[in-house]
Amino acid sequence: MPQSLDQIAFDLAPIGIVLTEDRVIKSCNQTFAHMFGYAREELLDQSFRMLYPSATEFDAIRDVGLKALNATGEYSDERIMHRRDGTPFWARVRVATPTPESPLSRAILSFADISGQRPEVELTPREKQVVMRLAQGRTSKEIARDLGLSPRTIDDYRARLLRKFDVRNIAELLSRIMGVGG
Repeated sequence: MPQSLDQIAFDLAPIGIVLTEDRVIKSCNQTFAHMFGYAREELLDQSFRMLYPSATEFDAIRDVGLKALNATGEYSDERIMHRRDGTPFWARVRVATPTPESPLSRAILSFADISGQRPEVELTPREKQVVMRLAQGRTSKEIARDLGLSPRTIDDYRARLLRKFDVRNIAELLSRIMGVGG
């Protein structure tokens, strides 16, 4: 049976599109599967967790996006994801939910590979946790409490990140890492 024009448009869209229910992949297009290095059938009915290097990152992304989804039904960010073979890539992620009263019960996500537009500096898992919280506007003391570390350790991470990305302050760091302000 030939595919409908709608199905062709969905499958071949130049961005990855995925529908989730309770963070389980229910449908995705070929672009999304290819971006991550999987066949579509391998992703269907799998937890989105399989696309993250750790359960901590999987949970942290949920926590960051949930507030915006609850408020507006939409969320977007840029983050480092990993392909099936472990190679990292920058992704621009946009999320919308038709169920703002329970945003994770059903969500539509789009993924665009923006690796060519972002620095190729790899962040450690802990650096990702710190950056994510810096992007939320949290202080070193608040981040330390969240991660069970000392504020001094967080200050060390901040200084290391500034050197690693050759920037002068946290605003420049976030701009460079997350694409804020271009």
